[in-house]
Amino acid sequence: MAKDLLHIDGWLSRADEIFSRGQDAYLADGLLQEAGDSLMMKLGEAAERLSASGVLAPAGVEWALAIANRNFLIHQYDEIDRALTWPTLAVDLPAWRRSLVPLIDEARAKLGAV
Repeated sequence: MAKDLLHIDGWLSRADEIFSRGQDAYLADGLLQEAGDSLMMKLGEAAERLSASGVLAPAGVEWALAIANRNFLIHQYDEIDRALTWPTLAVDLPAWRRSLVPLIDEARAKLGAV
C-alpha cells in the first residue's frame, strides 16, 4: 500500500507537469496526450490495488472513478475525448493530490522516504 501511494504521488507530479504546459499545448501534442493517458491508467491501477487492500479513499478521491477511467482508456482508446481528459488532468488530479497528502505523508514515514 505505501509503495502504491508513493507511486501515485510521483504520477500526480507528472500530471502537474502536463497541466503546467497548458490546455493548448496538451490538445496540440499527441505525445502529451499519450503521457496523460498513461498516468491516468497507472493511477487507476493503483486505485484498484488500494481499494482491494481496504484503503479508504479520502474526501475528494473516488477509487471507483479512477478504475473506471483506467478501463475506459484501455478498452475504448479509440473513443477518448480530449475535452474530457484535460479536466481530469487540470482539475481532478490536483484535487486528488491535495486530498491524498495525509496518506502519502504516512506512506513516506512508513517507508522512511523523504
